[in-house]
Amino acid sequence: MKRRKFLETSAITASMINFFPAELSSMIREIRKGKLEKRVLGQTGEMLSLIGFGGIVVMDATTEQASARVGEAIDYGVNYFDVAPSYGNAELMLGPVLKPYRKDVFLACKTTERKKEGARKELEQSLRNMQTDHFDLYQLHAVTELRDVDTIFSEGGAMETFLEARKEGKVRFLGFSAHSVEAAMALMDRFDFDTILFPFNFACWHAGNFGPQVMQTAKDKNMGILALKAMAYRPWEEGEERTVSKVWYRPLIEEKEARKGLRFTLSHPVTAAIPPGNEDLFAMALSLAVDFNEMNPDEIMAMKKKGLETKPLFRYPMVD
Repeated sequence: MKRRKFLETSAITASMINFFPAELSSMIREIRKGKLEKRVLGQTGEMLSLIGFGGIVVMDATTEQASARVGEAIDYGVNYFDVAPSYGNAELMLGPVLKPYRKDVFLACKTTERKKEGARKELEQSLRNMQTDHFDLYQLHAVTELRDVDTIFSEGGAMETFLEARKEGKVRFLGFSAHSVEAAMALMDRFDFDTILFPFNFACWHAGNFGPQVMQTAKDKNMGILALKAMAYRPWEEGEERTVSKVWYRPLIEEKEARKGLRFTLSHPVTAAIPPGNEDLFAMALSLAVDFNEMNPDEIMAMKKKGLETKPLFRYPMVD
Protein backbone atom coordinates (compact mmCIF):
# COMPACT_ATOMS: atom_id res chain seq x y z
CA MET A 1 0.00 0.00 0.00
CA LYS A 2 1.32 3.45 -0.92
CA ARG A 3 2.25 5.67 2.01
CA ARG A 4 -0.40 8.32 1.22
CA LYS A 5 -3.15 5.71 0.96
CA PHE A 6 -1.89 4.05 4.15
CA LEU A 7 -2.02 7.34 6.06
CA GLU A 8 -5.53 8.08 4.79
CA THR A 9 -6.72 4.63 5.79
CA SER A 10 -5.03 4.91 9.18
CA ALA A 11 -6.69 8.29 9.80
CA ILE A 12 -10.11 6.85 9.00
CA THR A 13 -9.47 3.84 11.24
CA ALA A 14 -8.33 6.07 14.11
CA SER A 15 -11.45 8.18 13.71
CA MET A 16 -13.61 5.09 13.84
CA ILE A 17 -11.85 3.85 16.97
CA ASN A 18 -12.37 7.22 18.64
CA PHE A 19 -16.02 7.17 17.64
CA PHE A 20 -16.74 3.63 18.75
CA PRO A 21 -14.69 2.59 21.80
CA ALA A 22 -14.94 -1.08 20.80
CA GLU A 23 -16.20 -3.16 17.93
CA LEU A 24 -19.17 -5.39 18.61
CA SER A 25 -16.96 -8.31 17.67
CA SER A 26 -15.52 -8.01 21.18
CA MET A 27 -18.94 -8.78 22.72
CA ILE A 28 -20.54 -12.17 23.22
CA ARG A 29 -23.72 -12.01 21.15
CA GLU A 30 -26.53 -14.42 20.38
CA ILE A 31 -28.34 -13.73 17.10
CA ARG A 32 -31.84 -15.18 17.04
CA LYS A 33 -33.92 -15.23 13.85
CA GLY A 34 -37.21 -13.44 14.39
CA LYS A 35 -36.27 -12.53 17.96
CA LEU A 36 -34.24 -9.78 19.56
CA GLU A 37 -30.51 -10.37 19.72
CA LYS A 38 -28.99 -11.11 23.14
CA ARG A 39 -25.71 -9.66 24.42
CA VAL A 40 -23.57 -10.40 27.44
CA LEU A 41 -23.86 -8.05 30.42
CA GLY A 42 -20.27 -7.23 31.34
CA GLN A 43 -18.70 -9.70 33.76
CA THR A 44 -22.03 -11.01 35.06
CA GLY A 45 -22.31 -13.69 32.39
CA GLU A 46 -26.00 -12.81 31.93
CA MET A 47 -27.32 -12.59 28.38
CA LEU A 48 -29.90 -9.83 27.91
CA SER A 49 -32.14 -8.86 25.02
CA LEU A 50 -30.78 -5.76 23.31
CA ILE A 51 -34.06 -3.97 24.06
CA GLY A 52 -35.18 -3.66 27.67
CA PHE A 53 -38.70 -3.11 28.98
CA GLY A 54 -38.95 0.09 31.03
CA GLY A 55 -41.66 0.01 33.69
CA ILE A 56 -43.14 3.32 32.53
CA VAL A 57 -44.61 1.38 29.59
CA VAL A 58 -47.26 -0.03 31.97
CA MET A 59 -47.65 3.03 34.19
CA ASP A 60 -51.34 4.01 34.36
CA ALA A 61 -52.28 1.07 32.14
CA THR A 62 -55.19 -1.27 32.81
CA THR A 63 -54.38 -4.82 33.87
CA GLU A 64 -55.35 -6.02 30.40
CA GLN A 65 -53.12 -3.44 28.71
CA ALA A 66 -50.19 -4.23 30.99
CA SER A 67 -50.55 -7.95 30.33
CA ALA A 68 -50.70 -7.39 26.56
CA ARG A 69 -47.63 -5.12 26.54
CA VAL A 70 -45.56 -7.54 28.60
CA GLY A 71 -46.77 -10.46 26.46
CA GLU A 72 -45.76 -8.70 23.26
CA ALA A 73 -42.31 -7.97 24.68
CA ILE A 74 -41.86 -11.59 25.71
CA ASP A 75 -42.89 -12.73 22.23
CA TYR A 76 -40.14 -10.55 20.75
CA GLY A 77 -37.62 -12.15 23.12
CA VAL A 78 -37.32 -9.41 25.75
CA ASN A 79 -35.88 -10.84 28.95
CA TYR A 80 -34.68 -7.60 30.60
CA PHE A 81 -37.20 -5.61 32.65
CA ASP A 82 -36.46 -2.42 34.59
CA VAL A 83 -38.72 -0.62 37.06
CA ALA A 84 -38.54 1.92 39.88
CA PRO A 85 -40.76 3.33 42.64
CA SER A 86 -40.60 6.76 41.00
CA TYR A 87 -42.48 5.43 37.95
CA GLY A 88 -45.92 6.09 39.40
CA ASN A 89 -47.86 2.83 39.78
CA ALA A 90 -45.58 0.90 37.42
CA GLU A 91 -44.44 -1.60 40.05
CA LEU A 92 -48.01 -2.40 41.04
CA MET A 93 -49.00 -2.91 37.40
CA LEU A 94 -45.89 -4.82 36.33
CA GLY A 95 -45.50 -7.16 39.31
CA PRO A 96 -48.60 -9.34 38.80
CA VAL A 97 -48.37 -9.60 35.00
CA LEU A 98 -44.64 -10.36 35.04
CA LYS A 99 -44.91 -13.00 37.76
CA PRO A 100 -45.57 -15.94 35.37
CA TYR A 101 -42.34 -15.09 33.51
CA ARG A 102 -40.21 -14.18 36.54
CA LYS A 103 -37.87 -17.18 36.46
CA ASP A 104 -37.00 -16.52 32.83
CA VAL A 105 -36.32 -12.78 32.99
CA PHE A 106 -33.64 -10.46 34.36
CA LEU A 107 -35.40 -8.01 36.68
CA ALA A 108 -33.80 -4.69 37.59
CA CYS A 109 -35.04 -2.08 40.05
CA LYS A 110 -33.77 1.28 41.28
CA THR A 111 -33.97 3.70 44.19
CA THR A 112 -33.56 7.47 44.35
CA GLU A 113 -32.90 7.22 48.11
CA ARG A 114 -29.37 8.23 49.06
CA LYS A 115 -29.41 7.15 52.73
CA LYS A 116 -29.36 3.64 54.14
CA GLU A 117 -32.73 3.67 55.85
CA GLY A 118 -34.61 5.12 52.90
CA ALA A 119 -32.96 2.73 50.43
CA ARG A 120 -33.86 -0.26 52.62
CA LYS A 121 -37.49 0.85 52.87
CA GLU A 122 -37.80 1.27 49.11
CA LEU A 123 -36.06 -2.02 48.39
CA GLU A 124 -38.42 -4.00 50.62
CA GLN A 125 -41.49 -2.24 49.22
CA SER A 126 -40.36 -2.81 45.64
CA LEU A 127 -39.84 -6.52 46.33
CA ARG A 128 -43.40 -6.74 47.65
CA ASN A 129 -44.84 -4.75 44.76
CA MET A 130 -43.01 -6.86 42.20
CA GLN A 131 -44.02 -10.11 43.94
CA THR A 132 -40.47 -11.45 43.97
CA ASP A 133 -37.91 -12.45 46.59
CA HIS A 134 -34.96 -10.81 44.82
CA PHE A 135 -33.88 -8.42 42.09
CA ASP A 136 -31.25 -9.50 39.60
CA LEU A 137 -29.95 -5.92 39.53
CA TYR A 138 -30.44 -3.11 42.05
CA GLN A 139 -29.36 0.38 41.06
CA LEU A 140 -28.84 3.84 42.45
CA HIS A 141 -31.29 5.87 40.38
CA ALA A 142 -30.61 9.10 38.48
CA VAL A 143 -27.49 10.24 40.33
CA THR A 144 -26.53 13.67 39.02
CA GLU A 145 -24.82 15.75 41.72
CA LEU A 146 -21.46 14.95 43.30
CA ARG A 147 -22.90 15.71 46.72
CA ASP A 148 -25.27 12.78 46.21
CA VAL A 149 -22.31 10.53 45.50
CA ASP A 150 -20.75 11.62 48.79
CA THR A 151 -23.98 10.93 50.66
CA ILE A 152 -24.36 7.49 49.09
CA PHE A 153 -20.90 6.44 50.28
CA SER A 154 -20.99 8.17 53.66
CA GLU A 155 -21.69 6.42 56.97
CA GLY A 156 -25.37 5.57 56.89
CA GLY A 157 -25.47 6.01 53.12
CA ALA A 158 -27.38 3.92 50.60
CA MET A 159 -24.37 1.76 49.72
CA GLU A 160 -24.66 0.11 53.12
CA THR A 161 -28.12 -1.16 52.20
CA PHE A 162 -26.90 -2.25 48.76
CA LEU A 163 -24.07 -4.33 50.20
CA GLU A 164 -26.24 -5.83 52.93
CA ALA A 165 -28.97 -6.72 50.44
CA ARG A 166 -26.47 -8.47 48.18
CA LYS A 167 -25.18 -10.48 51.14
CA GLU A 168 -28.78 -11.38 52.07
CA GLY A 169 -29.50 -12.62 48.54
CA LYS A 170 -32.16 -9.96 47.93
CA VAL A 171 -30.14 -8.53 45.04
CA ARG A 172 -27.62 -10.26 42.80
CA PHE A 173 -25.80 -7.42 41.05
CA LEU A 174 -25.26 -3.75 41.88
CA GLY A 175 -25.38 -0.83 39.48
CA PHE A 176 -26.39 2.76 38.98
CA SER A 177 -28.01 5.15 36.55
CA ALA A 178 -26.60 8.65 36.20
CA HIS A 179 -27.58 11.79 34.32
CA SER A 180 -24.23 13.56 34.43
CA VAL A 181 -20.75 12.60 33.34
CA GLU A 182 -19.41 13.98 36.62
CA ALA A 183 -21.55 11.69 38.77
CA ALA A 184 -20.99 8.63 36.58
CA MET A 185 -17.21 8.99 36.67
CA ALA A 186 -17.22 9.56 40.44
CA LEU A 187 -19.38 6.50 41.08
CA MET A 188 -17.18 4.27 38.93
CA ASP A 189 -14.13 5.59 40.79
CA ARG A 190 -15.63 4.86 44.22
CA PHE A 191 -16.89 1.29 43.71
CA ASP A 192 -16.70 -1.64 41.30
CA PHE A 193 -20.32 -1.65 40.15
CA ASP A 194 -21.53 -4.44 37.89
CA THR A 195 -23.50 -2.17 35.56
CA ILE A 196 -24.11 1.38 34.43
CA LEU A 197 -27.34 2.75 32.93
CA PHE A 198 -26.59 6.01 31.11
CA PRO A 199 -27.90 8.25 28.30
CA PHE A 200 -25.95 7.23 25.20
CA ASN A 201 -27.52 9.35 22.47
CA PHE A 202 -26.28 10.63 19.10
CA ALA A 203 -26.79 14.35 19.86
CA CYS A 204 -25.46 14.22 23.42
CA TRP A 205 -22.43 12.26 22.20
CA HIS A 206 -21.48 14.69 19.42
CA ALA A 207 -22.91 18.08 20.37
CA GLY A 208 -22.71 17.67 24.13
CA ASN A 209 -19.41 15.78 24.59
CA PHE A 210 -21.59 13.58 26.79
CA GLY A 211 -21.00 9.84 26.80
CA PRO A 212 -17.68 8.88 25.15
CA GLN A 213 -15.63 9.25 28.35
CA VAL A 214 -18.20 7.35 30.41
CA MET A 215 -18.46 4.48 27.95
CA GLN A 216 -14.69 4.16 27.69
CA THR A 217 -14.28 4.00 31.47
CA ALA A 218 -17.12 1.48 31.83
CA LYS A 219 -15.63 -0.62 29.04
CA ASP A 220 -12.18 -0.52 30.66
CA LYS A 221 -13.77 -1.78 33.88
CA ASN A 222 -15.65 -4.49 31.95
CA MET A 223 -18.96 -3.28 33.31
CA GLY A 224 -22.31 -4.14 31.81
CA ILE A 225 -23.31 -1.06 29.78
CA LEU A 226 -27.03 -0.26 29.52
CA ALA A 227 -28.38 2.69 27.57
CA LEU A 228 -31.04 5.33 27.98
CA LYS A 229 -32.25 7.95 25.47
CA ALA A 230 -31.34 6.08 22.27
CA MET A 231 -34.58 7.34 20.71
CA ALA A 232 -34.33 10.88 22.12
CA TYR A 233 -34.13 13.79 19.69
CA ARG A 234 -33.92 17.11 21.56
CA PRO A 235 -35.53 19.11 24.38
CA TRP A 236 -39.07 20.32 23.79
CA GLU A 237 -39.01 23.94 22.68
CA GLU A 238 -40.80 26.57 24.72
CA GLY A 239 -44.45 26.63 23.71
CA GLU A 240 -44.13 23.51 21.55
CA GLU A 241 -47.08 21.15 21.73
CA ARG A 242 -46.06 17.98 23.56
CA THR A 243 -47.67 15.33 21.44
CA VAL A 244 -46.15 12.24 23.09
CA SER A 245 -47.16 11.07 26.55
CA LYS A 246 -44.75 9.80 29.23
CA VAL A 247 -41.75 11.45 27.57
CA TRP A 248 -40.17 14.65 28.93
CA TYR A 249 -38.12 15.27 25.76
CA ARG A 250 -38.87 15.35 22.01
CA PRO A 251 -38.37 11.74 20.86
CA LEU A 252 -37.52 10.46 17.41
CA ILE A 253 -41.05 9.76 16.22
CA GLU A 254 -40.59 8.78 12.58
CA GLU A 255 -39.58 5.13 12.17
CA LYS A 256 -36.67 5.95 9.85
CA GLU A 257 -35.15 8.39 12.35
CA ALA A 258 -35.92 6.21 15.37
CA ARG A 259 -34.12 3.31 13.69
CA LYS A 260 -31.04 5.51 13.21
CA GLY A 261 -31.08 6.55 16.86
CA LEU A 262 -31.31 2.96 18.04
CA ARG A 263 -28.64 1.77 15.62
CA PHE A 264 -26.28 4.54 16.73
CA THR A 265 -26.52 3.46 20.35
CA LEU A 266 -26.56 -0.29 19.75
CA SER A 267 -23.58 -0.11 17.39
CA HIS A 268 -21.55 0.71 20.51
CA PRO A 269 -20.57 -1.99 23.04
CA VAL A 270 -23.93 -1.60 24.78
CA THR A 271 -25.73 -4.66 26.11
CA ALA A 272 -29.24 -3.22 25.88
CA ALA A 273 -31.18 0.00 25.34
CA ILE A 274 -34.35 0.98 27.18
CA PRO A 275 -36.68 2.89 24.80
CA PRO A 276 -39.02 5.70 25.87
CA GLY A 277 -41.83 4.79 28.26
CA ASN A 278 -44.51 5.67 25.74
CA GLU A 279 -46.13 2.35 24.80
CA ASP A 280 -46.33 3.15 21.07
CA LEU A 281 -42.66 4.11 20.88
CA PHE A 282 -41.72 1.00 22.85
CA ALA A 283 -43.64 -1.18 20.39
CA MET A 284 -41.87 0.63 17.54
CA ALA A 285 -38.48 -0.07 19.14
CA LEU A 286 -39.24 -3.78 19.32
CA SER A 287 -40.10 -3.96 15.62
CA LEU A 288 -37.08 -1.86 14.61
CA ALA A 289 -34.51 -3.72 16.71
CA VAL A 290 -35.51 -7.26 15.79
CA ASP A 291 -33.41 -7.00 12.61
CA PHE A 292 -30.62 -4.80 14.02
CA ASN A 293 -27.45 -4.36 11.99
CA GLU A 294 -24.42 -2.21 12.76
CA MET A 295 -23.89 1.21 11.19
CA ASN A 296 -21.43 1.42 8.34
CA PRO A 297 -18.84 4.24 8.05
CA ASP A 298 -21.03 6.43 5.82
CA GLU A 299 -23.95 6.11 8.22
CA ILE A 300 -21.68 6.90 11.15
CA MET A 301 -20.53 10.13 9.54
CA ALA A 302 -24.10 11.11 8.60
CA MET A 303 -25.20 10.54 12.20
CA LYS A 304 -22.30 12.62 13.46
CA LYS A 305 -23.39 15.50 11.21
CA LYS A 306 -26.99 15.20 12.43
CA GLY A 307 -25.82 15.05 16.04
CA LEU A 308 -23.72 18.19 15.74
CA GLU A 309 -26.73 20.04 14.33
CA THR A 310 -29.03 18.97 17.19
CA LYS A 311 -29.50 20.53 20.62
CA PRO A 312 -28.53 17.80 23.12
CA LEU A 313 -30.48 16.87 26.24
CA PHE A 314 -27.27 16.68 28.28
CA ARG A 315 -23.83 18.23 28.11
CA TYR A 316 -20.43 17.79 29.71
CA PRO A 317 -19.49 19.66 31.72
CA MET A 318 -22.88 20.27 33.28
CA VAL A 319 -24.56 23.57 32.48
CA ASP A 320 -26.19 25.27 35.46
